[in-house]
Amino acid sequence: MAIRDETRMLLESMNRLFEDKCTKQVVDAAETGVFATDLWTAVAETGVPLAALPESAGGADAEWSDLFAALRVAGRYAAPIPLAETMLAGWVAAAAGLDVSDGPMTVGPVRASDRLTLTRDGNGWRLSGTASRVPYAKAASRLVLIAEGPSGEMAVALDGIAGATHTAGKNIANEPRDTLGFDGLVLPADAAAPLAGGVSRAALYRRGALARATMMSGALERAMDMAVSYAQERQQFGRPISKFQAVQQNLAVLAGQTAAAVAASNVGIEALGGDPEREEFLIAIAKARVGEAATLAAEIAHQVHGAIGFTKEYALQLATRRLWSWREEFGSDPEWAAKVGAYVCARGADALWPTLTAAA
Repeated sequence: MAIRDETRMLLESMNRLFEDKCTKQVVDAAETGVFATDLWTAVAETGVPLAALPESAGGADAEWSDLFAALRVAGRYAAPIPLAETMLAGWVAAAAGLDVSDGPMTVGPVRASDRLTLTRDGNGWRLSGTASRVPYAKAASRLVLIAEGPSGEMAVALDGIAGATHTAGKNIANEPRDTLGFDGLVLPADAAAPLAGGVSRAALYRRGALARATMMSGALERAMDMAVSYAQERQQFGRPISKFQAVQQNLAVLAGQTAAAVAASNVGIEALGGDPEREEFLIAIAKARVGEAATLAAEIAHQVHGAIGFTKEYALQLATRRLWSWREEFGSDPEWAAKVGAYVCARGADALWPTLTAAA
């Protein structure tokens, strides 16, 4: 995927910001439950979290490809903020004409098995159901949900989680993943509105999966850089371990898996906004392929580092624990691989080769 000058400038800016603000100390503190307020404020001041929204909704009509490029940088630095979730929450809210927040936002449901419903309550609404594993739900200033209304899917905007039953949870990277229950929560009429513009729960699920795949590709780049640097510095039998053929072979596999992950996520990004079926197919490929790369590459990165790579003091585990966590979010590898197979099989044997070789 060719990088535009505007995208390159954004990436340089975001890299400098995360290098300065997203230190290991910040990430470690976030894993104990301290929200990274200073980091979030610095990122919010760039305008990136809401940049893709139309100007009427407070955005800049930015290209989604630029925002996903920013997510790759966030994944590289293990940024402990709901950047992807805020982007998606703003996208859903704007599609329904609902207000967005300048603060951190999150979105749900993020799991295929969860279901939320809206029913009429006079001039208002009643919200029922469960949204599990919602990222940063407690820290979010606004929670944007998609629920099934009387006439189709609707967006719901809540100012925080007041009124919901809240069960705190975390993934293995110690990122907040909370379960919210709604038992007929009464909402005013302007808290919910029908979705428009091609935004739907299925579309949210696709973009969430692509966001995780893109962040994982950034984390893979970080793990690869650390493994290569360590192999060049670590001495064994009087020479760097990077001189040993077995280590070189492992590093070559790690580099290949990382490159494949970046390429796969780019294919998904390029498909955004096109035919929904084609978009889902290519995002499915991205999520499944990046998940496979994460499994193989994380193992190699730890093998190269030996025992030090597993210690809390060393930063490799910040990347690999997120790889292991994110590959299960917004759909696991097997779930998205099944979608790839279903898409190909539905088109028959004669379409297999053209499908595999078609340009994204």
